[in-house]
Amino acid sequence: MKSKLTALAAAVSIAGFALTAGVSTGVQAATQDAVNAAAEAASPMSVDEVFGLYANKSWIWSDGAGYFANSKRAFTAYSGSGRNASYGEGNWFIKSNGSLCFRATWYAADGSAPAVTCFDHRKNGNTIYQRKAPGGDWYAFQSTPARRSNEIRKLRSGDYVSSRLNRIKSQLSPSA
Repeated sequence: MKSKLTALAAAVSIAGFALTAGVSTGVQAATQDAVNAAAEAASPMSVDEVFGLYANKSWIWSDGAGYFANSKRAFTAYSGSGRNASYGEGNWFIKSNGSLCFRATWYAADGSAPAVTCFDHRKNGNTIYQRKAPGGDWYAFQSTPARRSNEIRKLRSGDYVSSRLNRIKSQLSPSA
């Protein structure tokens, strides 16, 4: 059971975001409240819009990456390194409310576990808001004017995952 929980913990922390877990000042709280309000007032993105953002792209995280293949909607990802390395294989799908989800089995040195992770997307003009579902705080995924901190800048065309995933997979295999 412990190994499944460890692998699941790796999957849950998959995106490796540097988002703050708590709000430490009134200014930050007011800013987050304003972003949440703006996102709630925005319209959910369509399936086609979300597909256009992710299809055949890699989302680069602080300690890993995920690849959203167009073919068969395959999802592959890796996270961590060394003894903390894990990888996931599964598929991705988009809900009619603008949520991007990936369902994968995550493998780590001490076992494997399935996980589903979703991100909601809303749009107002050229600004796209995103949050980890359910119930995460909204943030500007893409803003106008563009900012260096926009998460959309971490999406890159092509597969930046397979070579690292294959190395991790061989390290975790019993014959390695």
